Amino acid sequence: MSVKAFELVPAVERDLLMGDKARINIECIECCGKHLYVGTNDCFIHHFLLDEATSSKGKLIYSSQKLLHKYLGLKKPVTELRAASALERLIVLCDGIVFLVDMVTLETVPSAAGGGAKIRGVTAFCINENPVNGDPFCVEMAVLSSKRRTVQIYMVYEDRVQLAKEVSTPEQPCAVSVDGYFLCLALATQYMILNYNTGASQDLFPYNSEERRPIVKRISREEFLLAAPGGLGMFANAEGVSQRAPVNWSESVIGAAVCFPYVVALDESFITIHSMLDQQLKQTLSFRDGHILQDFEGKVILASTKAVYVLVPLPLERQIQDLLASHRVEEALILTEGAQRNIPKDKFQILHKRILQQAGFIQFGQLQFLEAKEHFRKGQLDVRELISLYPLLLPASSSFTRCHPPLHEFADLNHLAQGDQEKVLRCKKFLISYLGEVRSTEVVNGCREDVDTALLKLYAEQNHESLLDLLASENSCVLADSVPWLEKYHKYFALGLLYHSNGQDSAALQLWIRVVDGDLQDSTRSDLYEYIVDFLCTSSNLDLVWKYADWALLKDPTVGIHVFTRRPASKDQPELNPDDVITYLGKHSRALLLYLEHLVLERRIQKEKFHTHLAVLYLERVLSLLSELPANEEQLTKARERLQAMLRESDLYRVQFLLVKTENCEQLLLERATLHGKLEEHDKALHILVHQLRDFPSAEAFCIWASSCRDSAYRQRLFHLLLGVYLDGSVPGSAPSAAGSNGGEMEMAAVDLLNRHGEVFDAVRVLEMLPEGWSLQLLKPFLGRAVRASMHACRTSQIAVGLAHSENLQLLHDRLKERKKPILISEKKGCHLCHNTFSEPSVVCLPGGVPVHTHCVAQRARDSPTKRQLTNSSNHT
Repeated sequence: MSVKAFELVPAVERDLLMGDKARINIECIECCGKHLYVGTNDCFIHHFLLDEATSSKGKLIYSSQKLLHKYLGLKKPVTELRAASALERLIVLCDGIVFLVDMVTLETVPSAAGGGAKIRGVTAFCINENPVNGDPFCVEMAVLSSKRRTVQIYMVYEDRVQLAKEVSTPEQPCAVSVDGYFLCLALATQYMILNYNTGASQDLFPYNSEERRPIVKRISREEFLLAAPGGLGMFANAEGVSQRAPVNWSESVIGAAVCFPYVVALDESFITIHSMLDQQLKQTLSFRDGHILQDFEGKVILASTKAVYVLVPLPLERQIQDLLASHRVEEALILTEGAQRNIPKDKFQILHKRILQQAGFIQFGQLQFLEAKEHFRKGQLDVRELISLYPLLLPASSSFTRCHPPLHEFADLNHLAQGDQEKVLRCKKFLISYLGEVRSTEVVNGCREDVDTALLKLYAEQNHESLLDLLASENSCVLADSVPWLEKYHKYFALGLLYHSNGQDSAALQLWIRVVDGDLQDSTRSDLYEYIVDFLCTSSNLDLVWKYADWALLKDPTVGIHVFTRRPASKDQPELNPDDVITYLGKHSRALLLYLEHLVLERRIQKEKFHTHLAVLYLERVLSLLSELPANEEQLTKARERLQAMLRESDLYRVQFLLVKTENCEQLLLERATLHGKLEEHDKALHILVHQLRDFPSAEAFCIWASSCRDSAYRQRLFHLLLGVYLDGSVPGSAPSAAGSNGGEMEMAAVDLLNRHGEVFDAVRVLEMLPEGWSLQLLKPFLGRAVRASMHACRTSQIAVGLAHSENLQLLHDRLKERKKPILISEKKGCHLCHNTFSEPSVVCLPGGVPVHTHCVAQRARDSPTKRQLTNSSNHT
């Protein structure tokens, strides 16, 4: 696709060059700064001064002034001109002769003594723009000879030329270009690269020089542009490799030049301009009778036979903006990135970012969101430029103003969408995605309030699931702008989170309570009540906790009590005084019970008042259930189980106080028995269990519970006491029977007790207690177990005695062995325990013959866990 990249501007008109002489034609041109030299077919050199100016329309124009012209006297056309500005010389090719001319006077430079200033038999020459000799006052030149298949390298000085190197070629060369040591040659049938320093060569591709004029043009360091068959402009580097794709110009190209990033080619009727970046034809200019096209220090100059023109490139920014105006985004970006080497780094970065931003908005308008996002990201777009397209998203307090000149042509999203609501919705979804990605990056530094507020509004409007995530995390949403927006879309839970993030917890709680109570409608959370309770749990504002805990307890005391029971213990969280909480819960009996259970059973707080209070509440609950008619047996059973567990497991409540409260209640005999057990009144407890309740399993369980964490003798005493209660209740001298009498029940309970817990009893004492008329068959399990236990104890004690005797013998043996050895000590020897030397002969010898101080081994024995006493095994010194 076309783009206007250049304008053709006249530089030297025909009248100024040749006046009324119709037969004079331009043969060659050279430009050095503002100085233009023209060689003509009548052997003249014309010197012009070119001045640049800007027209009233802002276009670049040239005015030329003729300074001088000079006849060279050879009556042949001037074939080639090249300026050597460092030498103030023109290198001229005329009639096969290369010679030097003064750039100012145009006088031929005479030969210096001992050296010539002319080279004869030359068909073409070129200047090495990448010289290798390092002399600033010397120009390197490659010359093609008309008589030999050679290329000659000359050093051109102010008043002489000197042959430096001559290299042979396989065919007669007809065109040459040089860069450093590398020659790019057009031979009769092919192109080739030749290193004149090493002699290495590389054939490129065939080319018939008789059919069309070859073109060999150095375009950059070690890179050349060549006219290839098929109307192609080929690039080749010094290694013979093409690193750029070819450009497709016409078959009849007679000249070419590079003005990056463009390749300019001249044929008989047109100037064609191709991009080196994408190889596309960008512009075509009509130009008849053209036969010269050359570039001089970035300036492209053309000549017909009668006049000279300058091909002026339009500013790259204008070209890029023209491409963007045509929505040719990729071409604009390619051109921008390709122009990087021609623009200062700082300026390029600014330009590149702006172009990327513009490209992003173009693709945004075309709903190409992935491409737009990538361009916005690379161009480091101020996200407010994008947000400002969406009406009302930026907060009223924002100081943002759009970039000038503008990055896009849209007034707002409605202008872009033209009433298409689906397009509006897609654009909003894109903005949600984009802001969500950039929110945590440096892109939003300095505008986080604008970004977060815009994101909140979009989330609320689109009912987006990320709204709560935004507000639950650290955010910078503007409260004044966000409140009406959230209220508009009934996002009251989210509004509460916003209040919380702004330190207005009381406002948040009031709002949420209205939602729970049904005054406001918001279905965001079905468990909002539980959330409020959790919120109060973690609140560090105790005034807030006391204020709203009452509402939570009235709503559901089982859940509401979590305000006090689930507060995390941390340094940042102020603690609630349990006494204050208990006082506060005085009117909430169910919650009070749950809180005391939390203190006593979960936190294990060892305070008598809490344990007593909880036990009293349990007791009152049981008494209340007992007073109901009819009684709820299931609830009563559970309540009694809790009371009994409390009475058994706690050692801190006031036993006498509770005993008094249960004194007149015959249904709580089991609980009274437990209380008597706490007072060590085991006989009373067992009397209740055995004689009043006749609950023999509970009596056994009582003995086990009351003797837990006590020694075996205590447990034995309790079981003997229970056995005695059973036996006292039976008839003396009668045999136990299965009859239903009281005595028979007691005797069977006694037999069962002995058979189940025989290992606890003292068998001898039991036999003394039992009535003489009892059958041994009934007591067989008890007696068998007692005999086994007695035998086991006897044998265990025998083993212990035997082991002790063996250890004693071993120690005596070791002592006798050590007595037979002399133990030598001196003032130079040291103790192995304290490492100090010996000052007296009294020592103790450790096993192995190691002497130590007596006080050291005594200290060691005191520190030893076994407390084994070491004795002095020898008095030898």
